[in-house]
Amino acid sequence: MIVLEFKARTSKHQASAIDEAIRTAQFIRNKCLRFWMDNKGTGKYDLNKLCRVLANDFPFAKQLNSMARQASAERAWSSIIRFYENYKRGIKPVGFPRFKKHSRSVEYKTSGWKLLSPKKIKFTDGFKIGELRLIGTYDLASYDESQIKRVRLVRRADGYYVQFCISVDVKIELEPTGNTIGLDVGLESFYTDSNGYKEPIQKFYRNSQKKRKRLQRRLSRTQKGSANRLKAINHLARHDLKVSRQRKERVKRLALCVIQSNDLVVYEDLRIRNMVKNHCLAKSIHDAGWYQFRLWLEYFAKKYGKVTVAVDPAYTSQECSDCGVLIKKSLSTRTHVCACGCELDRDENAAINILRKGIATAGHVESWLLGSQNASGDEAATVLNSGLMQQVMSQKEESPAIPVGLAG
Repeated sequence: MIVLEFKARTSKHQASAIDEAIRTAQFIRNKCLRFWMDNKGTGKYDLNKLCRVLANDFPFAKQLNSMARQASAERAWSSIIRFYENYKRGIKPVGFPRFKKHSRSVEYKTSGWKLLSPKKIKFTDGFKIGELRLIGTYDLASYDESQIKRVRLVRRADGYYVQFCISVDVKIELEPTGNTIGLDVGLESFYTDSNGYKEPIQKFYRNSQKKRKRLQRRLSRTQKGSANRLKAINHLARHDLKVSRQRKERVKRLALCVIQSNDLVVYEDLRIRNMVKNHCLAKSIHDAGWYQFRLWLEYFAKKYGKVTVAVDPAYTSQECSDCGVLIKKSLSTRTHVCACGCELDRDENAAINILRKGIATAGHVESWLLGSQNASGDEAATVLNSGLMQQVMSQKEESPAIPVGLAG
């Protein structure tokens, strides 16, 4: 499964109609969530039946295509399922489903839209969005329309986008390299591998803070409810969107390079949600983009037929990679020194231990991360046999299907 994304050229009327469709999808999702809270034992099909009731009770809900209403109910159900799974696995916080206040997308299944040409689509539900011209380099003509399983309209700070979820297997065979590698991610360098190489870290958010503060001051001086305030909000949102795209593009390229250069890649199974509770490191951890890096590693491994293993990070920095003795050290101690004569950079020592743990793991082990993604993500996956310049990215801090938020 892949996701192709195009920017849509819209008029003011079409933009207003898309916003109404997004608000309606949000309304249906929230109603489904409230129905689940109020009625014990509610299942997925009960929420689908509720969509018809809502369409009869609310005229504006009937304007939304019936399958789009079902897709909104499925979004609510996916958050409910995630809550149950987290509870069973003992993950805390369990992530109790919340009501959406600001939605950014509406999803259609196989009806409610019609592809007029590879660069033009028409939406046919009651909101009268009409024809949208698609801007992008992808060629939809190379896929049969029956392969398009979902179409999503996404609103971002710089405009509206149309995403096509296409059912196609993406498999590329590469010659074995004979290389194995262990990766230890960090805040001084983005990662250190078991060969001693350190990848420099790029602090996109921290480097942009000066401009961001200026935009925030400009926003704070505007009057609430004014047109200038809306413009200032949009300028700030565009700035944040640019920083997010820079970070995601870089980690995607690094992940592709690592996967293509190695047959086995081992990394730490980090729980970033717990790590960012440390307020001294939270900003740096988010800015590094470890979560996105891991998503792309697992996606490209599946695409190119390589092996990725996530191992328990416990004691990888403390254990000596030469003799196995535990040597406790604080975060400020950057050099590992052991009585056996082993003296290494702290992160390189950890990377070697990570690789050994991965080699000791039998078979291909996929982590919880890819399996936890759902079809409501907003990120576009790589096109079959395409280059990196054709990659389109978007948002979700905690969600890529395989970069359908990874689609797959």
